[in-house]
Amino acid sequence: MTTTYEPGPTAATDSDDVLVVDGLRKSFGSVQAIKQASIRLPRGKVTALIGDNGAGKSTLIRCLSGVHRPDSGTISLDGTAIDFHSPDQARRAGIETVHQNLALVDDLTVWQNLFLGRELTRGLGPVQFLDRKGMRDKAKEMVSALAINVPSVTSRVRRLSGGQRQAVSIARAAGWGSKIVIMDEPTAALGVQETARVEELIRGLRERGLTILLISHNFDQVMRLADGVWVMRAGSSIAHRQVDQTSGEELVGLVTGALAA
Repeated sequence: MTTTYEPGPTAATDSDDVLVVDGLRKSFGSVQAIKQASIRLPRGKVTALIGDNGAGKSTLIRCLSGVHRPDSGTISLDGTAIDFHSPDQARRAGIETVHQNLALVDDLTVWQNLFLGRELTRGLGPVQFLDRKGMRDKAKEMVSALAINVPSVTSRVRRLSGGQRQAVSIARAAGWGSKIVIMDEPTAALGVQETARVEELIRGLRERGLTILLISHNFDQVMRLADGVWVMRAGSSIAHRQVDQTSGEELVGLVTGALAA
């Protein structure tokens, strides 16, 4: 897909950029949800995406995760143009999303949620059975690798705290060889202690080399966790800042329009 668009902050490809979005547009009927979005995600870094409600953040991450197909513009993953038709295609390419609602099944166990849609089987020829022991053992490895504090992988999700549920959702996203993990408001419904644990988990993912796109309204959290920040306003990406060269006050001004990009 190609397009022309209004001048905005560059998303020029760099050898260290795992994902580059250039001139993305998306409309729903007469509503132009994304007018022009151009961002890049440096490999192994935490990049924040901020903006007020209605700025286009949710539509953008749905385009990245295969829920929506953009009307025009390009998305490149490791230098190759991609055009996802479904979330499953995005997952197979290495883009996992931790949604705000977590997308966990309360009545299933931790290990069942980790393998939902990716069940392991064993057997001979056409006769296959679910490899329950193999999935439980692998789930223990996934949880242990991220130092997640859950009672047991055989615990039902409905018995977990909010922070533990969030951790399970993050473990599922990070445990499948992901290139990029998109996190949509990962601590919005959590208390102070659980927020701190999830933030530590995010730092651990960065140390393991994962690329993270963090959507957050908490600018203090953005300043704590992110390496860089993209600002969206009224459907367009209007500014990019390195965290060590900006402040929470400047980010608020960029989001509200009180400061020029």
